[in-house]
Amino acid sequence: MSLAPPEAGTDAPEAPTPKNSFDRFFEITKRGSTMSREVRGGLATFFTMAYIVVLNPLILGSGVDGDGVSLSIPAIAAATALIAGLMTILMGVVGRFPLALAAGLGVNAMVAYEIAPNMTWADAMGLIVIEGVLITILVLTGLRTAVFKSVPTQLKTAIGVGIGLFLALIGLADAGFVKAGAGTVTTLSDTGSIATWPLLVFVLGLILTVILVARKVKGAILIGIFSTTVLAIIVEAIAKVGSGAENPGGWALNVPKLPALGEVVGMPDLSLLGNFNVLNSWSRAGWLVVLMFVFTLLITDFFDTMGTMVAVGQEGGMLDENGTPPRSKEILLVDSIAAAAGGMGGVSSNTSFIESAAGVGEGARTGVANLVTGFLFLLAMFLAPLTAIVPFEAASTALVVVGFLMMLGVKSIDWDDYEIGIPAFLTIIIMPFTYSISNGIGVGIISYVAIKMAKGKFRDVHALLYGVAVLFCLYFARGPIESLFS
Repeated sequence: MSLAPPEAGTDAPEAPTPKNSFDRFFEITKRGSTMSREVRGGLATFFTMAYIVVLNPLILGSGVDGDGVSLSIPAIAAATALIAGLMTILMGVVGRFPLALAAGLGVNAMVAYEIAPNMTWADAMGLIVIEGVLITILVLTGLRTAVFKSVPTQLKTAIGVGIGLFLALIGLADAGFVKAGAGTVTTLSDTGSIATWPLLVFVLGLILTVILVARKVKGAILIGIFSTTVLAIIVEAIAKVGSGAENPGGWALNVPKLPALGEVVGMPDLSLLGNFNVLNSWSRAGWLVVLMFVFTLLITDFFDTMGTMVAVGQEGGMLDENGTPPRSKEILLVDSIAAAAGGMGGVSSNTSFIESAAGVGEGARTGVANLVTGFLFLLAMFLAPLTAIVPFEAASTALVVVGFLMMLGVKSIDWDDYEIGIPAFLTIIIMPFTYSISNGIGVGIISYVAIKMAKGKFRDVHALLYGVAVLFCLYFARGPIESLFS
């Protein structure tokens, strides 16, 4: 690289000048963003993932531990909002990347229905802390970053595309537009038609959001969420639809109605904080069970975040020529700390949320958006009823639209090269079909390594990728391995 000054008469490109120290720290101008875009992005991210404050307590609260004890739902809700707010702000300040964090779906179900029944809740949270500490060590030693960089660029692109499809499917499923069918994998709603008020609200909201996005209206996704929520509140006030838990045609999770003034504010119950034990689980459940639980948690967190940050960075055009987002080590470090923090807070492992792409779709490019999202999560501790106003049918419109935006990366994959095209294809389809980001990444990496080895191109594969492929083989075969030693 030449260090000679530009020749006379030529114009050297100048970096944008930051407006102030805040701008300089978060690189707002440098990344082509503005404060208004960051605020809109932070709002959009919060409203697309605020459901976790309601859903995580329902999942963890529905399980019982080995002693038959269940957790307090209000306490889970308060701690969920607190840890999500703190970790999201930490990501904004340290990672300076628009990636929000909260209790991870999938992991919380594993905790409630597989891990906790074998021990106490404190023991189960202790395993989360152990997993978080281990993954933090992997980041500090550089191994997690090195593994990330060893994945081929086009395979990283495929991961982002696959997550886009996965995100769209989550939106369609959460809204009830897609259901598991009898004799088929999925079907259109329960009846094969738009037969309920909530489903009609979702469809109308999706059409509105798509039109706004196509017309490039600023704040299109956020406008779509708010407009659909207002429509949902009006429909509920007139039709009295009620909860889907009480009738098949009801709203999914949240019933959109304004709470009474006296029910809006309340002091949070933070009794779960510090409710963890890192030692007792080994004697209670046995070393093999504990080892497999920790390994499964580790693999899930390790690769889910890699895929998520690539997808979010890809959506915002923030990746370098190797498909790596800025400050990737700091991003992975905060995510690892969040896993342990979730265990210490008694609410399961916290991880990066792909719903952050909704904020990026609104223009967020820096950690400032996280400050907005994190503040709203902290506020949600005291204003829990307000987080329950937005139904899935309104928030899910954003997920479907963002899924489309993330699909655009499929153009950069060389489909004529089967050595990368087949692994990319498998990565993309496995994620939505198995409802797992880790499964898609695992199948993609294993197939990529297998094809390269079959063609004798051993040197084309990074040494670390061979180890990753072996670990994923063990991950997929954990059932037979457990039965072999039990």
